[in-house]
Formats: sequence, structure tokens, C-alpha cells
Amino acid sequence: MNSRIAVVPGSFDPPTLGHLDVITRAAELYDELHVLVVHNPEKHAMLPIAQRLSLLEQSIRDAGLAGNIVVASWSMGLLVDYCVEVNAGVLVKGIRSQVDVAYETPMAIVNRGLAGVETVFLLPDPAHALVSSSLVRQVAGLGGDVSAYVPPAVAAFLDTGARDL
Repeated sequence: MNSRIAVVPGSFDPPTLGHLDVITRAAELYDELHVLVVHNPEKHAMLPIAQRLSLLEQSIRDAGLAGNIVVASWSMGLLVDYCVEVNAGVLVKGIRSQVDVAYETPMAIVNRGLAGVETVFLLPDPAHALVSSSLVRQVAGLGGDVSAYVPPAVAAFLDTGARDL
């Protein structure tokens, strides 16, 4: 595995400024960064995977970050299978609280055991520490303004009535 290739996985439903912050900082740390939209069967998605990919790509381009970033999706098999496929040695996870640490730690240990893939936790920018995709979905679904919490491309998409998906 190559520790200079990393994967930032997530549902990104929708992508938030917190996600973009983690992606920006991880892109500075690694030679190649895969931003991976994963299917979580325990979550009811608001946006189809293709739309999440498109919004991530646009948000990354708008932020001037496209150089070393690959945006992809993965819905079959283990997350570490994708890491092995692209020769990534690191998963990067943004964590907002102790709840995230408690949830992510067992997965990090299993991923290391299964495939030798390490997990790096990045703390959020305090401005984004309490924002989650589920909160954005709730506010947008009730007609609220989410522009302070999501990249401009996502805000524009949600503002066009796409929240009714």
C-alpha cells in the first residue's frame, strides 16, 4: 500500500463545507486523494449517488482543488477493497465529536487488520464542527437557507427545489 495515496470516504448526502474542509486539508497532506462516495445501507439517501458525485466534483473544482483529487463511488464490497484496488494506504475521516471517535475507532482497527490500511482522523474547523449532512437535509427539506453550511454549487442545487427528491 502507498501511504501517499489516501481515501476520504463518506455518504456526502449532500456535501457540506465541513466535508470540503477535510478534503482541502487532506489534499495538502497526500500526493493523491480519492474522495469516495459510499453507499451506506443504514441511511436513507436524499440524493442519488450520481448527483452527489456531480456536486462534489463541482465543489472541488470551484474551490480550486482538482489537481490531485479523484472523485469516485463504491457500493460493492468493503471500503478497504477500494483502498487495495487504488493502492491507498490511508483512510482520512473527519471527526466532529467523541461520538464520532467512538464510532470510527473500531472500524479503523478492523480496516488496519483486514488490509493494513491506517486511518487518520482530522478535527474540523470550528466553524463546521456541528454541521452534518443530516442537519443540512433537514433544514433544506423544510425550506431553510443552507448556504452557510454547503458549497455554493450545493446551495444552488438545493435552492432549485431539488430538496423535494
